[in-house]
Amino acid sequence: MKKSFVVFVLAGLLIILLGSISEMPSLGGVENPSYNEVSIYYIENAVPDTNAANIIASIITDYRAFDTLGETTVLFTAIVAVVSVLSGKFDKKDQKEPENHG
Repeated sequence: MKKSFVVFVLAGLLIILLGSISEMPSLGGVENPSYNEVSIYYIENAVPDTNAANIIASIITDYRAFDTLGETTVLFTAIVAVVSVLSGKFDKKDQKEPENHG
């Protein structure tokens, strides 16, 4: 019963994935989202809107600031997790093993 449910869910996800892939625009096509009005707006108005030195700096620090903050939070959380796992590993070396184990 449990195995058939897992297979059913995975089959449903596969159908959704294949349907999404079939609806994607072709690479380099005009209908591709990379050719939308947002990139044109950034190129034309980035420096006047933000008074930044260049377009890349204005996009990262002003237009995409929340996204950059989220990425930084994820990286910081990953570093804290790795440090906490590694520090727990070193604490176990200090403990003595019982003489009659196993």
